[in-house]
Amino acid sequence: MDLRKWLWSVCAVVGLVLSVSERSQCEVSWEVPRFDGWYNSLGNPKKGAVGSHLVRLVPARYWDGVYQPLHEPLLPNPRRLSTALSGGPSGLPSTRNQTVLSLFFGYHVTFEIFDSRTPGCPPEFMNIPVPKGDPIFDPTSTGSVLLPFQRGPWDKESGQSPNNPRTQVNLVTAWIDGSSIYGPSTSWSDALRSFSGGLLTSGSEYNMPAQGGGSNLMWSAADPSTGEHGPQGLYELGNAWANENMFTAAEGIIWFRYHNYVASKLHEENPDWSDETLFQNARKTVVATFQNIAVYEWLPGYLDKKLSPYPGYQKFVDPGISPEFEAAVIRFGITMAPPGVYMRNRTCYFRNIINIDGSTSPAMRLCNNFWKRQSANVKTGQDVDDLLMGMASQIAEREDNIVVEDLRDYMYGPLRFTRSDLVAKTIQRGRDFGLRSYTEVRNALDLPPVNTFGDINPELNSTNPQLIQDVAELYNGDISKLELFPGGLLESLDGPGPVFSAVILDQFERIRNGDRFWFENKQNGLFTDEEIQTIRNTTYYDVLLAVTSAEAADIQNNVFFWMDGDPCPQPTQLNASMLHPCTNATKLNYFDGSKAGFGIFIIVLFLFPVVSFLVACMVAYLRRYRYRKFQRRRKAGGKTKEPAAGITAYEWQGHKKELHPVSVEVDEKTRLQVFDRSGSAHRCLNLANQDNLNVLLSDDRQHKALLLKVPKEYDLVLFFDDESKRAEFVKHLRSELTHITQEIRVKEMRETELLKEALTRDQRAQIVETFIRHAFSKVLEIEKRDAGDMSGISRKKAREVLQCELTASEFADALGIKPDSLFVDSMFTLADKDGNGYLSFQEFLDVMVIFMKGSPEEKSKLMFSMNDIGGTGFLSKEEFARMLRSFLEISNGALSKSQAEDGIKAMMQAAGFDDKEKISWEDFHFLLRDHEKELQFAQLNVKGMEKQGKKRLSRDQRVSFISPGNSSKTEGSELRRRKMLSAKTPNVYVKARREQYIRNPVQQKVQQFKRFIENYRRHIVCFIVVYGIVAGVTLDRCYYYGVQSEASGVPETTAVGIVVSRGSAAAVSFLFPYMLLTVCRNLITLFRETFLNRYIPFDAAIDFHRFMAMTAIILSVVHALGHVVNIYIFSISDLSILSCLFPKVFANNGSELPLKWSWWFFQSVPGMTGVLLLFTFAFMYVFASHYFRRISFRAFWVTHYLYAVVYLLTVVHGSYALFQEPRFYIYLIPPALLFLLDKLISLSRKKVEIPVVRAELLPSGVTHLEFKRPQGFVYRSGQWVRIACLMLGTDEYHPFTLTSSPHEETLSLHIRAVGPWTSQLRELYTEESLLELGAYPKLYLDGPFGEGHQEWIDYEVSVLVGGGIGVTPFASILKDLVFKSSIKSKIQCKKVYFIWVTRTQRQFEWVSDIIREVEEMDTLELVSVHTYITQVAEKFDLRTTMLYVCERHFQKVWNRSLFTGLRSVTHFGRPPFVSFFNSLQEVHPEVGKFGVFSCGPPGLTKNVEKACQQMNKKDQAHFLHHYENF
Repeated sequence: MDLRKWLWSVCAVVGLVLSVSERSQCEVSWEVPRFDGWYNSLGNPKKGAVGSHLVRLVPARYWDGVYQPLHEPLLPNPRRLSTALSGGPSGLPSTRNQTVLSLFFGYHVTFEIFDSRTPGCPPEFMNIPVPKGDPIFDPTSTGSVLLPFQRGPWDKESGQSPNNPRTQVNLVTAWIDGSSIYGPSTSWSDALRSFSGGLLTSGSEYNMPAQGGGSNLMWSAADPSTGEHGPQGLYELGNAWANENMFTAAEGIIWFRYHNYVASKLHEENPDWSDETLFQNARKTVVATFQNIAVYEWLPGYLDKKLSPYPGYQKFVDPGISPEFEAAVIRFGITMAPPGVYMRNRTCYFRNIINIDGSTSPAMRLCNNFWKRQSANVKTGQDVDDLLMGMASQIAEREDNIVVEDLRDYMYGPLRFTRSDLVAKTIQRGRDFGLRSYTEVRNALDLPPVNTFGDINPELNSTNPQLIQDVAELYNGDISKLELFPGGLLESLDGPGPVFSAVILDQFERIRNGDRFWFENKQNGLFTDEEIQTIRNTTYYDVLLAVTSAEAADIQNNVFFWMDGDPCPQPTQLNASMLHPCTNATKLNYFDGSKAGFGIFIIVLFLFPVVSFLVACMVAYLRRYRYRKFQRRRKAGGKTKEPAAGITAYEWQGHKKELHPVSVEVDEKTRLQVFDRSGSAHRCLNLANQDNLNVLLSDDRQHKALLLKVPKEYDLVLFFDDESKRAEFVKHLRSELTHITQEIRVKEMRETELLKEALTRDQRAQIVETFIRHAFSKVLEIEKRDAGDMSGISRKKAREVLQCELTASEFADALGIKPDSLFVDSMFTLADKDGNGYLSFQEFLDVMVIFMKGSPEEKSKLMFSMNDIGGTGFLSKEEFARMLRSFLEISNGALSKSQAEDGIKAMMQAAGFDDKEKISWEDFHFLLRDHEKELQFAQLNVKGMEKQGKKRLSRDQRVSFISPGNSSKTEGSELRRRKMLSAKTPNVYVKARREQYIRNPVQQKVQQFKRFIENYRRHIVCFIVVYGIVAGVTLDRCYYYGVQSEASGVPETTAVGIVVSRGSAAAVSFLFPYMLLTVCRNLITLFRETFLNRYIPFDAAIDFHRFMAMTAIILSVVHALGHVVNIYIFSISDLSILSCLFPKVFANNGSELPLKWSWWFFQSVPGMTGVLLLFTFAFMYVFASHYFRRISFRAFWVTHYLYAVVYLLTVVHGSYALFQEPRFYIYLIPPALLFLLDKLISLSRKKVEIPVVRAELLPSGVTHLEFKRPQGFVYRSGQWVRIACLMLGTDEYHPFTLTSSPHEETLSLHIRAVGPWTSQLRELYTEESLLELGAYPKLYLDGPFGEGHQEWIDYEVSVLVGGGIGVTPFASILKDLVFKSSIKSKIQCKKVYFIWVTRTQRQFEWVSDIIREVEEMDTLELVSVHTYITQVAEKFDLRTTMLYVCERHFQKVWNRSLFTGLRSVTHFGRPPFVSFFNSLQEVHPEVGKFGVFSCGPPGLTKNVEKACQQMNKKDQAHFLHHYENF
């Protein structure tokens, strides 16, 4: 009988193959179904296809009616419900003797028609809280355990409103079309095919599929018992979930074998068929066989009911899987799952199973065989056969509500928590899908209603009332809340209950009747009637016999049931206690092992700026070293002083100071001279006036130290090389002092005590300072606390202060004059009444009283007496000349020797020496008659005096030397009168006047704010526009990713990190490109001549560049920090989350483990480019800092050329589109095109060689270059150019302001040598270099470029303030102004005031030449020049008063300045800008706006800005300040 069955099975299969092969001939003549299920229904092509909607039997039930699921407390806890509902003993056999093979075949069928277990995107979690104290999941009673659960996939267009609630989708086809065998797509099928003979690819054995190809097609969850993960070792089949356990994998292997079996038979019969023909013929046969077995053999046995006869194809039937079927009904099969599965061979030998620990068990434990990669029990094809035969002989668990612990307590979970509860997850899945309650579904199926929990299953209620009662209590006795899956389990009795059976029958009937490619549909042309009948006669038994080693007698004919008398009965019904225990749940932190590396790398990132800073310091050091070397080479020809003779030693100057090498000797005047090693005099001690000398010697530490105490001086401490040198010095000292009766007292002590005894220079300076303070407290009646209270110091120190006597050098130092000055000599001699060479406290006081509080007559008499050497009461010509020289020499070199002689000559004429040989004090005082008021205020500036002089006038309150001290009433008329004077009287306006409008501080602040807005309205508008856009794009992205981007999955991951990184990225994407516009100098120069200059502050382009750059780098750092957070979160997030965030990068294949942090940084394009960008930024920004930019401009320029790398890396960085489509290029294209145009303009002229016509080396390191004006070179005065010298490198350009005027035929620059490049440039134009080169080195020229100074012409009155080399733009402006006036050009500017601030006019004599030229051409008095020399003391210092007297008399006699040779009067000290601006308002009352233009060091421009701000507080004229710093 068995043999006949076996023969019939073989004949049936062979007959089917032969009939198919005969009909198919050699080509595919039928419509081949698509793998993805599309176009099965021609009327609705997507129906039943991959990604199609689940079709609800009843409307969805969500908490909000849209997508939010119901949960506790409205519904019971899933885990608690699972325990109450499905708990019970295992080992109860199926009442209908269904086999385990039937169970797992059913699993395979469900894999065939639906898959919604893959997590949806964006990731949404409905984690299941575990009740506190759960014996399996929370044995320690923490109460914080969660079973991970992620919601399934859904259509993103659903879930928008109650009318469109969330609709889940099916990720495989709903048709029984072999998608579990061949895959749900063409690419999947192609990955499985061998493309040879129509076969699927085999693995190590011909009858086993390939394993672990890394194609990411198969779902590869982790093995919960061993932790193994990844695709290696998993079988590659058409069903993504086939490897969930070894038993479903065995089902997939059967159908893999069956396909290859059919294809091989076809190939034997039709050797000329192509691979494609063989594959498609085999495929349709296999699919038809699978359809027949699933619907006509397995399903009736599972339900104990048969489907209605096939009515033919019904095109309007929707085969879509219902969520009730998928999420609840079909899951009834889990109640039949046994705790273990037998394996046997053909001889009915049930083999022992090797467990994880090496022990043996009678069966394979279900809970320990999830996602097995390396199974010790199933290695070969024969092992698979044994497993299938074991499943065919084993009776499944009873069809009831009980689920074995393998699925209830030890179902596999993610690596973070490796075990879960399948029943609880099924309940939760029903809530995720929005399933209606059990009663509502029952009502929809027209089944009799149930009113109580007992009515659901009266038989169960009678046998197990406690179960019904426990479930009812969880639902609070409300049967309307009972969910579909729990209700279906309760109603089951020896199989699915009425609700489950009705839903299953409905589902499979719709699948069959709506399938155009169903094997029984004769209209599709797939099979003939005979072939259909052959397929109908094929059973699963036939398939197993064809593809396994089993023969007819080895397995029963109906493999889905085992009846008495069937072959090989199972040894016993398995229960959990007979098997190896399930491994417990374990937890895994994805970041384990990565913390140290991640932390170190973040520290390295933060060290990028430090590294670039160190590199910059090295570059700066090398630059300075080369520059110093260059300077030393230039000075190499100079003579060096011979080292002074004497005894060598080292002077000790204090504990924290280094020893200073010196040489000492006593000269012929009994003075101890101390020289440094170069021979320069370092110190001189007069030993002749001392009564005795105390010499202290150290008696320890090699006896090297010596202390020489000289009264009224700070001590001299010397360290000698050895004791013999010290003895030699003492001997020398004694021998030199033998001719005078002086006692030298020598005392020895410890070196530490000797150094403690020493009075150092710093200590002496403190004593002198206190001395001077108390002197002034006596003179100026300053409070004691302001002078420095001595009550807190020792009596010894106080006595030292009061007994202190100043030396001549200390007196000179207090006055800020050189010790060998004639003025110091005269005054010291006069004050030193006792002639001992020192000034006592009283002697110093007597002189200071006169200078600080004396009348003009007393002061002039004191000066007269200082120079009346003989005390005759008269000054001879020589004495008068000596006095003048003593004043003129304190100008610190501001006057040349010839200028000084001219000044003396003028003063002697004024004093009347033309008529007499000597003058009296009356004559001298009469000479100062015009300056009595200045003399009254004149004092003698002494160091420390500024701290005490409360009664001194501020600079802006003092009377000007230029204008007499007129009353405020006549002030305005005097200024107006001066304006009308001839060119011989300089137009100088520096005297303050009384304010006409006195406002309270609040009104002043309001007025200041108004003026600020008026001054900077263009800046403010542009600032608001730029930063408004920055804020807009930032908030847009932040809002999108924080609120609106649910589809991105951000809320479930690193919301803060992504919001911060995307918001900052949007801002940076705008800032970096549009920063280019601020350096388009050619376009800026062009546009500033247009109406746009009224709306855009082109002068502030570089300031805007800095602001935007600093904002960009701050946001870049914020962006990087955001990504640091992101990468950490990504490194601990499941792959299911990452695949939603990055669908183009990651595919969710269930492997869970995220990539390590190192992948994000070093293996992803955004990571690598991001790190490179940070590294590049570190160098660019450090070298762009003010300090390093000044030290090494070339390094700054070279590193700034990395902007090209930055933009390239940024484009690549964003083009990877991890989060969003690239946007950076959208921002970049417009400014980049303009920048490119600007660069093309510069390149068109940069490489034109410009010949130098004339080069002149001026004093103060200034190089004057005059070069040919290129054809078509048009510029305005005040503009600047960039030049490169061909001999110094063609790519290093430096900016300089043109000092030539636009009407001149050549261009000229005045370049001061202050750095390496400018020094080397100056060296090139020396006579020696020119002789060597033979011609002037040529230049490259780029420009002209505009700046604010060129707008001087737009104001009726302009004030130009130049400091040092900052006068260069004004040289061009002054010449241009005079030229325009000479040709009677119509310009708005009517008057220009030029304030030249310089330490000494000799530094920039070329400026004097330009001003002199301007004065000669300025016939209309357009220019008023004021020169301020800051090197001399303040103008109310007595000495400066005398300098000014000389200057004023020289001006009267020669009509020019003694100092500059110009008609303009020279001032001393710093310019009083507030007073000057006040005067301008009086002189030009009709002018509403004054243009103030300054150029120079930051201190100068800041003072001008403060003065303008102070003036703008008043409701008067408006001062607009434009400045440039160098």
